[in-house]
Amino acid sequence: MVASGELRAFLMSRRAAIDPASVGLPQSPVQRRARGLRRAEVAALSGVSVDYYARLEQGRVGVVSDQVLTAIEDALHLDSLERQHLRALVVPHRFPGRRQPPVTARPRAALQTLVASMDPIPALLLSRRLDVLLSNRAARILSADFDAMPVAERNIVRWLFLDPRTRVLFPQWEEVAAEAVAALRANRNPHVQDDELERLVGVLKTASADFARMWADYRLYQHGHGRKQFLHEAVGVITVNWETLPIPGADGAFISAYTPDVGSPSEERLRFLVTGTGAGSPA
Repeated sequence: MVASGELRAFLMSRRAAIDPASVGLPQSPVQRRARGLRRAEVAALSGVSVDYYARLEQGRVGVVSDQVLTAIEDALHLDSLERQHLRALVVPHRFPGRRQPPVTARPRAALQTLVASMDPIPALLLSRRLDVLLSNRAARILSADFDAMPVAERNIVRWLFLDPRTRVLFPQWEEVAAEAVAALRANRNPHVQDDELERLVGVLKTASADFARMWADYRLYQHGHGRKQFLHEAVGVITVNWETLPIPGADGAFISAYTPDVGSPSEERLRFLVTGTGAGSPA
């Protein structure tokens, strides 16, 4: 078995997230020392022995059957992304010890042209580590001028936790930040040594108690689509829909684009912010 430390942290976080009453367990006569389910309760719900589950959580068992994994996944109420992650942690990899190379090359010219041409729609090209590889003019106005930052600091997660202005820019900062941390967690391949990602995590765990707390929660998140709010002093709140556009063959890189609802006040405010034009007051 590989990644035993990660396996233990993941399973413990999922146990802690479950209210015992929600799975039909009676109130314990003994005060619980920690929130969530005990190991013995997960074992009982999964139909395995307490000793076996304890050894599994510690990474001290060999091959785990699909039936047992499914039972544990069901007991812990794992979603599809969490189930995939658990199996990546448990199932031995054929090529352990592989290293993820650092991002050194500039994205190909066609991608640079595509992201730039999406203006006035704000758009970013992000790596799976959430490094900002490209940003167009509208995105730099809406969020931050990543091009002006040192290359090592052009990372969404780093920016969210180390730049205090983001807590004003995002009215729902806690939600935005937690999703970014969970996405970074989900993109961390347990079978591949990624020195850049580990260095980023180490810096942020030391520099930000909020990051350390969210990282310890071990949430997983996969970018797809959603809504997000930005607060700009000049125009007020802008609500946008964001969409993720995966780039095939780019090691997990994707474009994130932001569009407001057609005809909404946010559309008018974003147009005014990005182009300086628009009918009526932007406020």
